[in-house]
Amino acid sequence: MTALPLSPQVFTILAMLIEQRAGLHYGPEDRDLLAEKVSSRALDAGFDSLLDYYYFLRYDPRGNAALDALVDSLLVHETYFFREAPSLQVLVDEVLVPAARAGKRPRVWCAACATGEEPLTLAMMLDAKGVLGDVSLLATDLSVRALERARTGEYNLRCLRALPKGVEGRWLDVVEGRPRVRPELVAAVEWRALNLLDTANFPAPESFDAILCRNVLIYFQDDTARRVVDGLTRVLKPGGQLLVGTSESLMRFGTALHCEERRGSFFYLKEGS
Repeated sequence: MTALPLSPQVFTILAMLIEQRAGLHYGPEDRDLLAEKVSSRALDAGFDSLLDYYYFLRYDPRGNAALDALVDSLLVHETYFFREAPSLQVLVDEVLVPAARAGKRPRVWCAACATGEEPLTLAMMLDAKGVLGDVSLLATDLSVRALERARTGEYNLRCLRALPKGVEGRWLDVVEGRPRVRPELVAAVEWRALNLLDTANFPAPESFDAILCRNVLIYFQDDTARRVVDGLTRVLKPGGQLLVGTSESLMRFGTALHCEERRGSFFYLKEGS
């Protein structure tokens, strides 16, 4: 498909609209990429001008839902089971299992969970320790479509590329070439739609022992990332911890969280106990 023309001026207002809705940042060097991604949505909606499509998204009563669908098509849902597993294992071994066995019922929030491989990996690790029923798991994402897929527990074989031995047959089965997570694991997670830019609708302050927001902040500008991190920090209990991706760092944001290394993984702790 040939992309519709996208002038620098229309690119600026269209990129700003997308960033305001989802935090996704497109710089001037991304103009051709954005034109290609947006053109198919515009043409499907009956527009042969990206300026007209922008006005539709911005001002038409139907534009709000169309903008959500556009953003959903732009989101990166690339993830897999046991991605960056060492930090999850440290969280399970050193934080969640001790708290669960002490009867404290720790709460974990997987923010921007995409299609759910991360919270389901965590559920498998907790079940292996016999404490899955003693830990509360919340998984949220902006994409309703991704969450619907997560709730089915059905995946593709690419999601298994880091799968350790012993998982297949215990927590998931491959049926006719499609992996299916056991229903009891899917049911152990509360799935909820949430936009990370909508910090006013975050869970209650000081209500979670751990938050995972991994491989997400890299798509945000610094000001947006700082605002999201501040919101996540409010949700953490004193002594709670935030995990980000191995390629991400919060140090440049001047966060109030304290960085600590454990077994090669970095955790950001909220002061207090």
